[in-house]
Amino acid sequence: MKLSVVIVSYNVRLLLEDCLRSVEKALEGLEGEIYVVDNNSTDDSIGYLEPLFPEVHFIANKENVGFARANNQAIRLSEAEYVLLLNPDTVVYENTLRESVAFMDSHPEVGGVGVRMLTREGEPAPESRRAVPTPWIAFLKMIGNSKKYYMSNLPWDKPGQIEVISGAYCMLRHKALDQIGLLDEDFFMYGEDIDLSYRLLKGGWQNWYLPLDIIHYKGESTQKSSFRYVHVFYQAMLIFFRKHYGHLSLLLSLPIQAAIYFRAFMALMHMLTDKIRSFLNPNKAQNR
Repeated sequence: MKLSVVIVSYNVRLLLEDCLRSVEKALEGLEGEIYVVDNNSTDDSIGYLEPLFPEVHFIANKENVGFARANNQAIRLSEAEYVLLLNPDTVVYENTLRESVAFMDSHPEVGGVGVRMLTREGEPAPESRRAVPTPWIAFLKMIGNSKKYYMSNLPWDKPGQIEVISGAYCMLRHKALDQIGLLDEDFFMYGEDIDLSYRLLKGGWQNWYLPLDIIHYKGESTQKSSFRYVHVFYQAMLIFFRKHYGHLSLLLSLPIQAAIYFRAFMALMHMLTDKIRSFLNPNKAQNR
């Protein structure tokens, strides 16, 4: 088997349907398989989609076990040379899978590749290429300077080495996963792609960006207006920092952790303000 596509889904039935149709088309000419791991959706995702996609392997979890653990369930079943972690709120262009595989076939030193993720407006998403959030880069991002984090110096139309591959489209060499291990299940929803990419680099592998396209309806599979989102997102940042930079002196680590807590607090305050405004002005909120 050449490629296993793994999609973790939670209450995005119609988006997942479009995603699966695009993946089936993109897999033509490749020896591939598709796994869908459903994290206890309440929208009858599996009941609706299983008859439409009889070739897809569906795994139904009885609880929401998180992104990392659900991906690992399918990866452990795969014996393919490559594994693609793919978000359900994506549409894959027809040539993207074949050319990703061809690049990895011809570059055995590459552990993983990401692609050019396009917004619904057709613009390249900055998170298609990212740097490892070292204490300095993380601090710059916390204060609003994201150029280094998003590797803004790289051209969009040429392949290039990057540090962090987005979990929305992350093609991995199975041999590399056998060496460095699977996704860290301490991360529930965010940060696991950063951690995995960093471990690939530390293991001697290269991560690459390819100018191949997918559409990523970013945020459609996540309720980012919830307090739970803020908690999970910033908790993931703390987990990564403590895991990889916990050895640093307090003079270096405390400012970063303080910045993370501050950004989380500000995000919560902004969200709370919006909810109060919506409550006081329901007509204005509906017209937005």
